[in-house]
Amino acid sequence: MVEKTGEVLPAAVLAERVDWAAGLVSGMAASLLDTHWNAADVDQLASGVDAGGRPLPSNAWMALRRLGWNAAPPASVKVNDRIVRMAQEQAGRTLRSAKWRADLTVGVIGTWPAEAGRRTPDEWDAVREAIPDGRHLPSGVIRSRTRQIADFERQHGRLPADVFELEAAPGVARMLLLSACDGQQASIARDDDPGRALLRVQLPVRRDPRSYRDWAWVACPITLPPTVPPGAVLHLPTLRVHQGRVLADLAYTHAVPKARRTGHIIALGVDWGLNTLLSAGAIRLHKDGRLIAIGTGGMFRAAGVLAKQHRLRRECEHLHAKAGHYQHLIAGHDTHPLTARHHVLTEEVRHVSARRSNLNDALAWAAARWTVDQAITVGASVIYVEDLRSMEARGMGRTLNTRLSQQIRGQIVERIRHLAAEAGIAVVTVPARNTSRHCPRCLVPLRHRKAPDRPTTPSWKWAVCPNPECAWQGDRDMGAWQRIAARGLTHQTKTVTNRASDTLAIRSVTDKLEARAVVTPTTPTTAKTHRRDRSKTGPTRRQTTRPAPRRRRAPSPTRPPGPAGQRPEGHAPTGRIRLPRAAHRHQGVTTISTPLPKLSASLEQGRPHPGRHRPQGAALGAGFHLHAHATPPRWDIPRPDTMSCIRSLS
Repeated sequence: MVEKTGEVLPAAVLAERVDWAAGLVSGMAASLLDTHWNAADVDQLASGVDAGGRPLPSNAWMALRRLGWNAAPPASVKVNDRIVRMAQEQAGRTLRSAKWRADLTVGVIGTWPAEAGRRTPDEWDAVREAIPDGRHLPSGVIRSRTRQIADFERQHGRLPADVFELEAAPGVARMLLLSACDGQQASIARDDDPGRALLRVQLPVRRDPRSYRDWAWVACPITLPPTVPPGAVLHLPTLRVHQGRVLADLAYTHAVPKARRTGHIIALGVDWGLNTLLSAGAIRLHKDGRLIAIGTGGMFRAAGVLAKQHRLRRECEHLHAKAGHYQHLIAGHDTHPLTARHHVLTEEVRHVSARRSNLNDALAWAAARWTVDQAITVGASVIYVEDLRSMEARGMGRTLNTRLSQQIRGQIVERIRHLAAEAGIAVVTVPARNTSRHCPRCLVPLRHRKAPDRPTTPSWKWAVCPNPECAWQGDRDMGAWQRIAARGLTHQTKTVTNRASDTLAIRSVTDKLEARAVVTPTTPTTAKTHRRDRSKTGPTRRQTTRPAPRRRRAPSPTRPPGPAGQRPEGHAPTGRIRLPRAAHRHQGVTTISTPLPKLSASLEQGRPHPGRHRPQGAALGAGFHLHAHATPPRWDIPRPDTMSCIRSLS
């Protein structure tokens, strides 16, 4: 609503005015980036001091003004100083983030190897020494930058001078960073209803405002999501237009328990998988140094969601190839007959890409929520996640390479950190080397087989310890999360904090501490763990007479004759009917199965019964998107079974 006139603006008009303001900001920010996209200016901004030796302010827009890097709107356009602030803030953040890429590129170019695709150990040491904090940098980052420089060399016949020659100035997003403004441009306050807030912002009433009269205060009510606590302090959001709607990226602050860096007793280990996306379980560190697993852990399976993701990926690749072919045929002619089809394909590519992005985001939040819930349930104060940033999907076949490259591990870890911070749980990354290769109980290299009943078929899913004194065997992922949690607890004194990202990590593994990362079994194991041999070696032993079955104590009452049959006198049912699959996954009492139609017509015609479909657990109300399932872990003290007395209505 416009405060001066009381006019209620439709959603489309509000989105148009926000887009006008965002266009003015992005235009000035792009001009600043084009002017200062060079090594000298980026180094000066990253140095933290101005020409006079005074320290630069932390706010990007203030630092740019101290250096004299000003922005101006187009001619005959009138904007206030806060609009210029937002442009300088957006450009300053981009220029500051370019410093790390510039140092990385200079280090790779300065130690260019003899063979770009393969470095020797001495060349790896040299490039890590040339990069700031490169000793703990993932090798995948260095390889990707090397491939980018090698492509430039093949095209131009020489190496680039720096990242500013290698890459053009990045594009500027159309958004309003209201956090760089004060009350003269925008303000936000909570309403009487704790679930609502009121945002006041100045917006232009035309695309090219000529004077300050072309700017008006607009009051925008915002409905807060339930994740925002009632007592949280709201900050000015970032406004952006998406598909004709105004979206507000709202930040808020509230008190949470402080996560500890060391001193952990119970830890949750998380292992990544391919078909099983996550495997997690808890381990307790006792006072005598023993590590004992709490329960058997759980799994988050997302094979159905990932299959849907791969179908969308293949569809998107097909549309991209077709659109590229049309673009080649059009060759820049706007009047070509294929121009309209090309526009349709471009819009379809955007639509499919949005579906893939939404699916990945939903899967990341679901997996992160499941992981943090496991930690809260078992009382863990830390979550140890293996660091797979350096893993590259290559050399494992076309299908497996594609599946590995489409994983969303980075998004899941970021969501886990966000949710764990609210509960005061630390999230630490640990080195992933040999977590799936060594036995969690004796650290002997494992032998991997296809399944427990196929011990001679080589594969990767089932792990068997060859040590006769241990004889541990189990799922490969289940052994991996035990190794990850044990390694984290024994190396927790080696946890360091990354100042740039404020994340916790264990960067290296020592042999002395690794030797103590052994999980003690809760029950003593013997060398002979195989089942008793039940092969017949002699005559069958005479057994006692089977007891008589339980009979009905009274005859059944007489019933009027009808089409329905009557069960004859005889055995009474003694066993409980097996419950459906979803009943063991906390199926709701109001959930029913597919009803079965009458049998008469089908049986008379000799056809199979049409209602034999039995929905699985996902269709019965247990699952995410009807494709992903998370198994709850079994802890030391089992929870009471409240669902065993409930039978399905089918």
